Amino acid sequence: MTRIDSDLSSGASAYPAAFRPLRVGTTQLRNRIFMPAHTTNYGEDNLPSERHLAYHRARAAGGAALNIFEGIRVHRSSLGRQQGVNGYDPACIDRFARIAKAVREEGGRLFGQIIHLGRHIDGNYTRTPAWGASPIPWAATAPPPHPMTEGEIQEVIEAHALTAGHLVTAGLDGIELQLAHGHLLQQFLSPATNRRDDAWGGTAENRLRLARETLVAVRAAVGPEITLGLRISAEEWLPGGLTLDDMTGITRRLCEAARVDFVHVSHSAYHGSWTVSTQMADMAFDPALFRPFAPAIKAALAELPDPPAIFAVCKFRSLAEAETVLSAGEADMVGMARAHIADPQIVAKSAAGREDEIRPCIGCNQGCANMLAQNLAITCLSNPRAGREGTIADVEAGSVTQPRQVVVVGGGPAGMEAAAGAAARGHDVQLWEAGGRLGGALAWLEAMPLRHDFLKLLDYQTAALERTGVEVALGRAATAEAIAAAQPDVVVLATGAEPTPLDLPAGGSALTLEDAIADPDALGARVALVDVLGGWSVAATAEWLADRGHSVTLIAPTGTPAWTVSIYSSFALRRRLSEKKVAILPLQTVTGFREGLTRLVDLSTGAERETGDFDSVIAPTHARPRNALHDELTALLAGGNRAIAIHAAGDCQAARTALEAVYEGYEAGRLV
Repeated sequence: MTRIDSDLSSGASAYPAAFRPLRVGTTQLRNRIFMPAHTTNYGEDNLPSERHLAYHRARAAGGAALNIFEGIRVHRSSLGRQQGVNGYDPACIDRFARIAKAVREEGGRLFGQIIHLGRHIDGNYTRTPAWGASPIPWAATAPPPHPMTEGEIQEVIEAHALTAGHLVTAGLDGIELQLAHGHLLQQFLSPATNRRDDAWGGTAENRLRLARETLVAVRAAVGPEITLGLRISAEEWLPGGLTLDDMTGITRRLCEAARVDFVHVSHSAYHGSWTVSTQMADMAFDPALFRPFAPAIKAALAELPDPPAIFAVCKFRSLAEAETVLSAGEADMVGMARAHIADPQIVAKSAAGREDEIRPCIGCNQGCANMLAQNLAITCLSNPRAGREGTIADVEAGSVTQPRQVVVVGGGPAGMEAAAGAAARGHDVQLWEAGGRLGGALAWLEAMPLRHDFLKLLDYQTAALERTGVEVALGRAATAEAIAAAQPDVVVLATGAEPTPLDLPAGGSALTLEDAIADPDALGARVALVDVLGGWSVAATAEWLADRGHSVTLIAPTGTPAWTVSIYSSFALRRRLSEKKVAILPLQTVTGFREGLTRLVDLSTGAERETGDFDSVIAPTHARPRNALHDELTALLAGGNRAIAIHAAGDCQAARTALEAVYEGYEAGRLV
């Protein structure tokens, strides 16, 4: 038994179901918590990387029983990007072997998910067309895929088997065949995407054929001793698509075709509509929406002679949530992807009763899903170390031999992160906050129920300040003279930015978001919001005001509001705005607001008009960094006898989001 296994078994009394060992196929697992496959964009030249190795080792060391490696492409037509990892090239074997060895050394097990993404691959990377069942594009802006020929279908079946064989050679413990999320095998299964009239389409039996023959081929390739399972979407949420009733029968048919050791029950289709936003459901989604799927599949397979283990997934962010499902027998294992991104130690910390030390997944999708949408490596708003485990030590595990006096100015997410990190390393830290509470700009979100999960981050940071012994001084304004008088060795400035409304050249004034949130009753019934920021802030405020009963109009000079929000959230956001009757005026802007009249400009034609439709106009623009203190302190210290190192973090450098604020605060705390 490894040290971590001993620690888990001795400290798991609070979650007996979660820490009960399980045998899946031929694989023995130390508990019932796993990390599902999720794209990281850590690949190099379409192969696993050292970054992958460190990432997976950290999650296994943190107590996860099983890691499932992200979708491993089985064919060149499915690569998509340089970071996409392939399994058909024998060069992958040694790299996968090193990752499998690292995971096993930490007491975990490693499965590999094999996948062909089908019509979602645009072909720009490999200069090939996307392949699909039928020439139906996945989104209005996507090209139609190439309908696969009989020869190409057979090629893909063989490619799955070849890739599975390579992973077994590399020493992975099992294989997950990806039939979910609207990728190629699901595209053949679904009547919404398969309009063929040959032996691979039309009837339900023909649509099942590719999945069945691929499963049989993979089982033959890996043999009876390797654990093999399926990942399915229990519900597509597509017009004319697969439903839970369909998938219970389909899954049973597949389990009868070849031995299946586990079924990993997910949902959604990768389609340019609301369904794609359920795939990595953000903080606005109620997890209850997804909970019926695993027990329904479990019940449908219960009468098989050797029923497979059932894995449940989506928006499990604590072991308490997992325990509820596991203790009720609704699933045999629970997967946590984003929770493991946020804190690789979530299992070990929960076993040890240290749950206030767990960096929370807040479902913001800013560091994970939003990076994927930009083809960038994932990170995490809560956890700046995510994906950098091999290059950056955890500040909470560090120590300093010569403690220094540190003053952090500003109690927002950047300042709190910097203060706790510096104190964890052993420095003597004071945090000065001019206001009467911690949280900075995020504290405003207390008013917005659909954004409340951000408060979990503030709760974590507040607990970290207490745990590390930071001396917090609320109501303490910082001046250059006061800082110099305190004689610190290091100052971290995290003073934020000043909210600034859009300038209205035709006269009058607009409100900032802070103005609106502070006194929403003063806004009147009819509210206009101008979105020149493109992130969550304006759209979330519009949604909140609509929930309060205001008539809301979103004015979008760029053509669409919240344009930086990725598809993994934006389609759901648009649906909610529509349901709440939030009107959108594209390609218009406000140039004046006074005496109850709003001057609007149509940016497509230049035409101007005045309207009395609005009682107030909220038009935030980029906040102005509060950086004067940096210049004043630098000038005061110039030529002095005592050197004070000055760092800056967050919006006082440039107004951005909490993702950058927490990252820069972490870096400041790590480096002081």
